[in-house]
Amino acid sequence: MKKILLLGSGELGKEFVIAAKRLGQYVVACDSYAGAPAMQVADECEVFSMLDGDALESAVRRHKPDLIVPEIEAIRTERLYDFEREGIQVVPSAKAVNYTMNRKAIRDLAAKELGLQTARYFYAKTFDELKQAAEQIGFPCVVKPLMSSSGKGQSVVKSADDLQHAWEYGCSGSRGDIKELIIEEFIRFDSEITLLTVTQKNGPTLFCPPIGHVQKGGDYRESFQPAPIAPDQLRQAQEMAEKVTRALTGAGIWGVEFFLSHEHGVYFSELSPRPHDTGMVTLAGTQHLNEFELHCHAVLGLPIPPITLQRMGTSAVILSPISSQEQPQYSGMEEVTGIPDTYLRIFGKPTTRVNRRMGVVVCYAPTDSNLDALRDKSKALADKVKVY
Repeated sequence: MKKILLLGSGELGKEFVIAAKRLGQYVVACDSYAGAPAMQVADECEVFSMLDGDALESAVRRHKPDLIVPEIEAIRTERLYDFEREGIQVVPSAKAVNYTMNRKAIRDLAAKELGLQTARYFYAKTFDELKQAAEQIGFPCVVKPLMSSSGKGQSVVKSADDLQHAWEYGCSGSRGDIKELIIEEFIRFDSEITLLTVTQKNGPTLFCPPIGHVQKGGDYRESFQPAPIAPDQLRQAQEMAEKVTRALTGAGIWGVEFFLSHEHGVYFSELSPRPHDTGMVTLAGTQHLNEFELHCHAVLGLPIPPITLQRMGTSAVILSPISSQEQPQYSGMEEVTGIPDTYLRIFGKPTTRVNRRMGVVVCYAPTDSNLDALRDKSKALADKVKVY
């Protein structure tokens, strides 16, 4: 049995804890607030800001974990190098977590060191630098904080008149100490995918069937597996994913995002060194092991069989329309749970805010089914569940 210190205890962390407990592991779930989803299924829990390096080190010294598994971006990541040098396994690695928590580091690695095709980009620490970058890239362009999650601080800038709002919104959405923005060329893509990539301690890099997704304001709203993709584009995406994960080192699952363009091919977009929100579609049983089980197997060094598509799956999120510190209530659940080939997952978050993800509906069907109809089904069922 290994002791795992989980840094971040949201809905993805909760599913990881469930996978770890099924394999007999001991988990300490940490987050900045009490009652977070993963805390509800873990062996122990800790409440502290992971941007507080001293508090993070105190938790490590107190629990003496075998593994540290980050699930969020807002972590004092440089401390992880020290823990790794002491012999604690950081998942996937301290280098991976440090690079991918900062869009500058991962974008420069992908574009400049590895030569992957990405959107043109510049950085801005001031509003004047933002204006200069936008003039060079042209409009529309995309503005994001270097460190953020779930689309916070991200906006599409259609003209110079939008720059002031983009600057203020981007800075307000930044997580951690970094107050710097990245300005990207707006890629006119045909579709976008997440390629869940599994790196192993003693085995080849594995790829899940590609997942298509729809985002709104940079945040995931629905996903589906498998995503339609040309064989040559899938091969390009797999080659890119293997290059970047090999450079970052370590074992675990990675959510590697790509833009697909019929005219210009495959663009590397972003990468997360952990289970990906769009990968919640794998809870529909689309694969023998879902993404959380794959992550757990990889970090524990357990052999993983070939990953094959078992059935088609779709997911759609349940959003809160309200902000409240009261325990949320739900209606309409009975309209969903009686539907065949459907799962309802309520995350168990103790409070709400507008557009916060509170649950997900996942549906499945045979691989030769109509994907659009299945997507419509999961979205319609998610709309039936109301948060109040």
